[in-house]
Amino acid sequence: MAKKSDADTSPVVVVGLGRFGTSVAQSLVHLGHEVLAIDEDMDLVQRWSGELTHVVQADSTDEDALRQVGVDGFDRAIVGIGTDVEASVLTVLTLVELGVKEVWAKAVSKKHGKILHSVGAFHVVYPESAMGERVAHMVTGAMIDYIELDDDYAIARTRVPSAASGMTLAEAALRTKHGVTIVGVKRRGEDFTHALPDTEVHASDELIVSGPTRKVEKFAAMSRQGE
Repeated sequence: MAKKSDADTSPVVVVGLGRFGTSVAQSLVHLGHEVLAIDEDMDLVQRWSGELTHVVQADSTDEDALRQVGVDGFDRAIVGIGTDVEASVLTVLTLVELGVKEVWAKAVSKKHGKILHSVGAFHVVYPESAMGERVAHMVTGAMIDYIELDDDYAIARTRVPSAASGMTLAEAALRTKHGVTIVGVKRRGEDFTHALPDTEVHASDELIVSGPTRKVEKFAAMSRQGE
């Protein structure tokens, strides 16, 4: 399978057609990527063959089988296998040995994640844990949306602190005062805009904020309290 020259729409391998794998595969297709989906279960292969670009039955732990379906021609792969830890780890290892540069893998526990990292996973995803944290932050009302990344770094959508309302971002000096970066501003009835020093913010606006997790959480809590 030929790769596309545009990196933003380059093809991706998705291994495992459970809920996580199919959700990722469908999203990638909607974003314009070619997707080669692989699963051992023929029922799942037949079920998703009409929605995804290419769906094949193969043992993802078998290097020869993956080579036969062209996996060694891809730069990125996502392993959505969760419950079968051995198959998950062996699949990541096999993909790495085939030369796939970026292997993203789902983990069901921290120990599972450590093993995936040790065999060469580029990035480990903890979907259940991440969604739990995201919902908790949203339920408390401190954040409108929240994503925590690796290395104690988070991105959140939150409200404007009352002290900053009516000021430009340069005047509010939120980065200096609170250690967070304002990435963008969403105003009611208007499109999202990238944040610039002369961007003026108002109480009804929403901010896209990034920075160390604790600082983002503290900033969002302060915004909620109207301080």
